[in-house]
Amino acid sequence: MEGNQSFNLIWLVLGFPLFGFLIQSLLGKRIEKAFGRRVAGFLAVIPIVAAFGVAVLLTKQLAGMDATQRAEVGVVQTLFSWIKIASINIPFEVRIDTLSMTMVLIITGIGSLIHLYATGYMAEEKDYTRFFTYLNLFIAAMLILVLGNNLALLFIGWEGVGVCSYLLIGFWYKDLANSRAANKAFIVNRIGDVGLTVGMFLLVVLLAGNKDKLGIDGASGRWLSYDVMLPHLGELLKGNPGMTTAIALCLFVGACGKSAQFPLYLWLPDAMAGPTPVSALIHAATMVTSGIVLLNRMNIVFQMSPVASAIVCIVGAFTALFAALIAFGQTDIKKVLAYSTVSQLGFMFMACGAGAYWVGMFHVTTHAFFKALLFLGSGAVIHAMAHNQDMRNYGKLFKYIPITAVTMFIGYFAIAGIPGLSGFFSKEAILGYALANDHAQISGVNFSYIVGWVGLGVAMLTAFYMTRMTLLTFNGKTEQWRSIEPHHHDEHDHAHDDHGHHDHAHHAHEDHGPDEHGFFYTDEELAAQPHEHEHHHDLDKNHTPHEVPVSMWVPLVVLGVLSAGGGYVLANNHLFEHWLYPNGLSVLKELEEHPHHLPGGLSLMAYSIIAAGLGIVFGAIIYFRGLPKKEGWDESKWSPFRRAARDQFGYDNAMVSASVDGGRDLATFSWRGLDATVIDGAVNGSGWLATGIGKVLGWLQNGFIRAYAAGMLLGGVAILGYLAYALFTGVKK
Repeated sequence: MEGNQSFNLIWLVLGFPLFGFLIQSLLGKRIEKAFGRRVAGFLAVIPIVAAFGVAVLLTKQLAGMDATQRAEVGVVQTLFSWIKIASINIPFEVRIDTLSMTMVLIITGIGSLIHLYATGYMAEEKDYTRFFTYLNLFIAAMLILVLGNNLALLFIGWEGVGVCSYLLIGFWYKDLANSRAANKAFIVNRIGDVGLTVGMFLLVVLLAGNKDKLGIDGASGRWLSYDVMLPHLGELLKGNPGMTTAIALCLFVGACGKSAQFPLYLWLPDAMAGPTPVSALIHAATMVTSGIVLLNRMNIVFQMSPVASAIVCIVGAFTALFAALIAFGQTDIKKVLAYSTVSQLGFMFMACGAGAYWVGMFHVTTHAFFKALLFLGSGAVIHAMAHNQDMRNYGKLFKYIPITAVTMFIGYFAIAGIPGLSGFFSKEAILGYALANDHAQISGVNFSYIVGWVGLGVAMLTAFYMTRMTLLTFNGKTEQWRSIEPHHHDEHDHAHDDHGHHDHAHHAHEDHGPDEHGFFYTDEELAAQPHEHEHHHDLDKNHTPHEVPVSMWVPLVVLGVLSAGGGYVLANNHLFEHWLYPNGLSVLKELEEHPHHLPGGLSLMAYSIIAAGLGIVFGAIIYFRGLPKKEGWDESKWSPFRRAARDQFGYDNAMVSASVDGGRDLATFSWRGLDATVIDGAVNGSGWLATGIGKVLGWLQNGFIRAYAAGMLLGGVAILGYLAYALFTGVKK
């Protein structure tokens, strides 16, 4: 549907964050100086809240439309003609449909809460307004990504959020470890972006060669706009299976980069170097789900390629399992949540690979609730513990920070899959669809079913490592920080991690392998850097934890309510499914009417509950009283598996070494083999040749008359010889 005036307010959704960005960047410092930080902070919050309010109004209008119309056609609003070359017209236009508005509500709604939280969390930071400048700009870029009605606008938003992520990860840029983390995130994402770019160009080539045949050339040149392209794309791809798979896999590479899937997940754990509100907004609730949005928007490409779908399923399942195992080995509370995010993103990719695109988005939504809650809660814990992030220094915090504790327990139960909470509904839907579907196949092998069983195992691991994190933080029989001596560190942390800092140093130093920092800087350079943030207070035995201010705990309470009841509301009567894909296969309905019984005669729900229950019980047995002291589970002695999990089973170090050493070897070959030998050889060779010729000619041009006479004589003899030869051969003929 083109140009419905009632939806013109969509430009306010984009405009408010951009306005906030301009205010903060141009006037933020002056406002802060004149009226104080509280006013400057709330001027950053208000535009996002206003954008959320407008988004709610537009969503209500969209809900009043016919179900098929709102989900499959939507409303297109054009601002201006952007790119017009020959027969191609790419307007700056937005698409208002159920997928885009779902993401807009998440971005602006949770974004508002995180902005409010950040006003308290960042209150002591020197560059307060710079932080909110970046944060407002990120919201604007993310909105362009999800609202854009063509891949060109999606790409602008895609790169925009990447730049903002880089700026926010490296917010404390004077710390070289943070700069390294920001660079790593930027570079790894560029690898994924190559795949996205190639996939987009393949689509353009395919459409450009067939637009006349499909009858889409007459749409004012807008044949790259979603509303024109997508309805005809399936027909076109049906006759090009090889091209379809190539396009799908290229788009998937782009999604893997932005959504931190194996092998490109490396950047996300290091992204925890940024402030905690950044981790909650960008690296948990919004930007990292961009890949899922891309797969949903272009789902027709994957539906037409079972091979690509199977690969998406396999990579998602492996990433979910791999990251869950790594999370078990972490001691930094934010690193546990970072690897948990990678694992949960793997669940979302499993759903999309199995053809359950709406289920993937369902988990995007519930995950945004409980993971934003857990990250903000971890920030509150860090704030209460003098910016210490090592869970081994926590214990018995429930009585000191009860609001934070209660809300984090809700988030923990939600991600663990306790029945009734939000994570239970979306996770069960993913497992149900995977086990009941046969879409993702290679050579007749149904990978959907296989990854469904893997998903059950990951669900148990998730419950286990989240139980470990929660109990080490809030439970235990001792307050572990009471035993800390100033500048204490254990042997492993000193030699392996902190480069001269104590064991509760900043998270950017917490979980790296022995060579990882060498990716950009030496250990000596890193150790010499000043650290002026998030760990500027030493935690000691006399410290008393304290609850966070109201601006920080109000978002926790709101997210706690959403984490507790949001999943039930969206799953009730298949509300979310009918909202997002009204004509799609209702697998949940099928499972309700015909329960999918697995071996042993138990239903999927029973298996899901058992998996979560086993993880919780096993974790509680080991960690209920705090750090276990039994041999093999003693956290301070680092069992071989825990050490391997902590170091990502060597993968990160191997990739860093391969990229650094491989890059160095390539550069050496280019220098010695190509530059010095071929290029310099050609340049120097021409010089040597000219010098040699000059020397020969110089020997002849010596100034002696006898030499010139001899030359003339030799020349005359040569001429006479040639004439005689020519005459002789001519006479002979």
